[in-house]
This record gives sequence, C-alpha cells and structure tokens, in this order.
Amino acid sequence: MNRRRALAALACAAVGVGVLGTAGCEREAADPAVPAAPGSPARPAPPRPVVRTLPGIGPAVLGRIPATARQVLVVTGRTADTNEARVMLYQWEPDAGWMPVAGPWPARNGLRGWTDDHDENDLRTPIGVFPLSDAGGLLPDPGTRLPYHQDEGFTASGTGHLGEPLDGAFDYVIAIDYNRVPGSSPLDETRPLGDGEGGGVWLHVDHGGPTNACIALNKAHMLALLRVLDAARHPVVVMGPEAALRA
Repeated sequence: MNRRRALAALACAAVGVGVLGTAGCEREAADPAVPAAPGSPARPAPPRPVVRTLPGIGPAVLGRIPATARQVLVVTGRTADTNEARVMLYQWEPDAGWMPVAGPWPARNGLRGWTDDHDENDLRTPIGVFPLSDAGGLLPDPGTRLPYHQDEGFTASGTGHLGEPLDGAFDYVIAIDYNRVPGSSPLDETRPLGDGEGGGVWLHVDHGGPTNACIALNKAHMLALLRVLDAARHPVVVMGPEAALRA
C-alpha cells in the first residue's frame, strides 16, 4: 500500500460516516483504472483533485496559517456564545492537499464561548491561529512527537462550572501558543503579552463541563491526538466560531 492509500485509509477510519469522510472514501474506492474494451489499452483513472483549502476556513484565516504548517487542528463552535465545539485534524499531503485524518470529535471550550479579545478570567476561548509546540501531563509520555513535559504540577483539583470533579483533566495536555513562550513546559507562567491577556490555554482531558478558556477532549481522543501530532510538521490549531473562521 503506497503512502497516499495508507493515509486515505486512516482518514476513512478516523473520520467515520459524514460528508467529509464519505467523499474521501468513495474517491479512493474509484481510483483503480477504468476497464477498457477488449483489445484496447487500459485507461488510467483521472488524477485526484488536490484540496488546497480547509473546509469551513475562509481566505483571511487561511492566510494566517504558516506556510510551514503541515498539520492543522480545526476547532469550531456553532456560535460565539456556545461552549460546545467540534474538532477535526487535517494533514497536508503534496499529491492530495489537506486530508482529514482524525475526527470529527466533540469538544468543550470556555463557559461563555469565544472572543477575539481575550482577557484573564473572561471565561471565553481566544479565537485565532496558534502553534502547538509543547505537550505534557501528569501521566507519562504516551508516544507523542511533540516535546513532552511530565510533572506533578499537572494536578487538577476542585470542581468545574457544573460542579463536576476536575480529577484527571490534566493527565494529558497540549499547550496552545497563546500568550506563552514556545519551547517551554505548558506549566510555564511567562506571559509575553502581560498577565491581563490571560494564558495557560491548553487542549486537555474533558472533565464533563465547559472550561475557563481551554479546549477539552475526551481522554481517548487526547491520546490519539498526541500520537499523531508531529513537531516536524509544525502543527497549528485554528479555533473559533463558524462565522469567524469563514472570514
């Protein structure tokens, strides 16, 4: 199985039933050469179209994605005030463009939704395009290709906004490079933009309720994400409500 078919098979398995996943699977199934009439040379299948854009991402937001990025995690909320979101991971392949390789997965974000002007304790998740450069957690490295910082400081205690226990929420985290120093532990509290702009915005394990500003996924999806993200592919997260991402 060549690399393109292997990646397409992974996409079909990870994406599951849906418009994005079905279209990709159907195109792959139709790839073999078209049968020719007896005695005629085989005709190759037409080349597969290259998807140069990301679904739901408009030109302004697309232009903010670094040219070096080869993995893009898209986190989308339905409205600016919702605290429930959907997550899809895309990977760039030269002969196929942006391929969906994981999701759609449910996620949670800030209690009060999204903002393009995040402040400390506003209980909203910042909108934008941010690198994903460091991971960590209370538990050992599960096999990620991101720098991983295991530390007892990743201990969550108390209860969340719905009274749910926070135990285990920081078993695995991925730092979102909003108002932080890339290349440092997610626990590093240095805030280049100042403390008033907030910080400590992570992807972490879902605790059953909305977050202060982070993106929370269930534990199995966090593990899958950690194992596929690769620092050599310069992953970024593109996140916000649907209308903002279509800009």
